[in-house]
Amino acid sequence: MRKTGMALALAVALAAGLPAAQATVIGTMTRAQPVTEARIAALAAPERAAWNTYLERSRTLMARDKATLAAERASGAAPPEAQARLHGDSGMPLKQPAAWYASPEARHVADNIVSFQTPAGGWGKNVNRTGHLRQKGEHYAPIDDDPSGGVVVATKGWNYVGTIDNDATTTELAFLARVVTALPGAAGDLYRKAFDKGVSYLLNAQYPNGGFPQVYPLQGGYHDAITFNDNAFAQVVDLLATVAARQGDFAFVAPELAARAQAAHARAIKVLVASQIRVNGQLTGWCQQHDALTLAPVGARNFEPVSLSTSETSRLLKLLMELPQPTPDIVAAIDAGTAWLKRVAVRDVAWGAKGENGRFLEARPGAGPMWPRMVDIATMKPIFGDRDGTIHTDVNELSKERRDGYGWYGTGPASALAAYEKWKQKR
Repeated sequence: MRKTGMALALAVALAAGLPAAQATVIGTMTRAQPVTEARIAALAAPERAAWNTYLERSRTLMARDKATLAAERASGAAPPEAQARLHGDSGMPLKQPAAWYASPEARHVADNIVSFQTPAGGWGKNVNRTGHLRQKGEHYAPIDDDPSGGVVVATKGWNYVGTIDNDATTTELAFLARVVTALPGAAGDLYRKAFDKGVSYLLNAQYPNGGFPQVYPLQGGYHDAITFNDNAFAQVVDLLATVAARQGDFAFVAPELAARAQAAHARAIKVLVASQIRVNGQLTGWCQQHDALTLAPVGARNFEPVSLSTSETSRLLKLLMELPQPTPDIVAAIDAGTAWLKRVAVRDVAWGAKGENGRFLEARPGAGPMWPRMVDIATMKPIFGDRDGTIHTDVNELSKERRDGYGWYGTGPASALAAYEKWKQKR
């Protein structure tokens, strides 16, 4: 029989090595700050010019995106309300036989990708690319005012228009590369042009310190933070490395663009190492997102407070372990990050399957290891965010919607630790 109430809390606390009695709500969400002129002015003098130039370019590109759409609509176009949301597959398979990417089916997907590319060069998220081509006056991205995130968007209906969230932009570019490779002649020129524009979009989106925002041109709020969440940063860095290598499906990349991608990759690795969180002088892991200007860990949506994230840390460690010639500071980051993952693993508890009353954490002797998604930086204990912005130490006290709607526990870090053992042997 499932334990309930205080009995369950006590059993889970004892299994996880927590004090038997403790406060379960320890604070509320603190919102991340956008990149603004006022905040840039607080930087050291040598840094300000690059950041002000970046901010001005972002605003210019957003204004152009909006003006282009407005001009289309002023011409009398009557677009549908919004592109259909993604349900299941994105429609951009990346593991088909090489010949398939020259097929009419693949070219339709590529045509959809080209048609929805923003003037700035990026793509929106959550779109099935097997659908219709963008019609004149149709929005570049599904209208998404992000009601769940608690962020106020200055212009409703202009959200995630150009993003690396949910595999967007990086997947479109990878698919286009395969089509261009399958169509090496004039038939591939349209897709090659869109690819080059998309890579340039990522290069423009990169911050002067090497980070990447979730949304570009900048949207404000937590979207301006350097986004490790859901592996967005890692996927961009992986793509840049592939573009720079000019091999396989990316052999067509021009040397000049490859060189720019290589430089951007180096800057990204540098900021990644610099943003690793130190606690009492000891390197640990990373937050889901870090402030663009200060690199401090910051929160995102109402249920994503400032914390150390085991999932994102695991992916970032794998990224660093894949570097062919790691520097001493990269080696130190890997050693410390994996040691931290081992430290925060939990045992003798299980994250139960969804039932009538939702999912619960349960005592289960012998179970594990598994990892909490978020770990408090001060206490190194699991924490959990609810939709109302409250921060909890007991996942079982979250609303049912948030208990069931977020991956609070997982076993993913085990693969990073296994990769670390192999990496140590090779090193």
